[in-house]
Amino acid sequence: MVFKILAMLMAVIGICLVFELTPDSITDGLLRVLKPKSTIAARSAALRGGSKPTMYSRLMRLKEALKATGKAKSFSVSVTAAVVLMFLGAAAAVMLNNIFLLPVFCIACGAAPFMYLSSIISAYEKQLADEMETTLSAVTNSYLRSEDIISSVKENLKYIKPPLYSVFEEFLTETEAVSPDIQSALINMSDKTQDGIFKEWVLALVRCQDDRTLKDTLLPIVARLSDVRRINTELSGILRDAKNEYLMMVLLVVGNIPLLYLLNRDWFNTLIYTTPGKAVTGICGAVILVTFILMKKYTKPVKVRD
Repeated sequence: MVFKILAMLMAVIGICLVFELTPDSITDGLLRVLKPKSTIAARSAALRGGSKPTMYSRLMRLKEALKATGKAKSFSVSVTAAVVLMFLGAAAAVMLNNIFLLPVFCIACGAAPFMYLSSIISAYEKQLADEMETTLSAVTNSYLRSEDIISSVKENLKYIKPPLYSVFEEFLTETEAVSPDIQSALINMSDKTQDGIFKEWVLALVRCQDDRTLKDTLLPIVARLSDVRRINTELSGILRDAKNEYLMMVLLVVGNIPLLYLLNRDWFNTLIYTTPGKAVTGICGAVILVTFILMKKYTKPVKVRD
């Protein structure tokens, strides 16, 4: 079976070479197919905030998040890898002669590259959250003293670590070399991250440019970062235990298949080679896939939405 999968992989690569397909062209073509049609009803739902996220919108959010991490090129490669892996997953299900596993293998293999990208983004967001509390606290204290956000950022820039360093450095560059409009530069800076508290802090700074007495609202906003960090610290152990328990249950379910081969060959043959057994295998695979997605969804760290 391994040689058949390798043959399928070589066939997919050959098709890409013959038609001169590149990761960028494959990604652009897929996004054009997934892009929803712009109708009056869709625009109305978007303005009301009632539109449900589509596959296209999720991919675009992932692309923007990767752009913020400086890994925008990984998006096209991952989309191409997902398409190739979907074909390989389908080929594996066909070679196992189990049509019930076909959608499970396709979805699981196709989602693998995006899970990897999500892990990159999660690591970036964790690094960003760790640095944000220190940075915003230092800049806020300087601003409360000087009431000048540009001098406050300059004063603390050498102490700011990546990835926030580039955010504040671009803010200074914009105010000094592009436009002296501080409020516009602050609004542009708020778009550099997806953190809700950071956006709220920047908007408070924008209001402070018109009314300096509002500067006292900055410290309570920064204090919320400490609350979020404390909550995540308390929840990390609980969430880690939940993940470990789930993975143990999945291992027990999957491990029963080779265990049946050793204990009772007739039961193993019934499970693998008969239609009811294949259906049970497909249902188990679908349940594992759905529960894995839900596990990833409900064990994310706490974040403040903007």
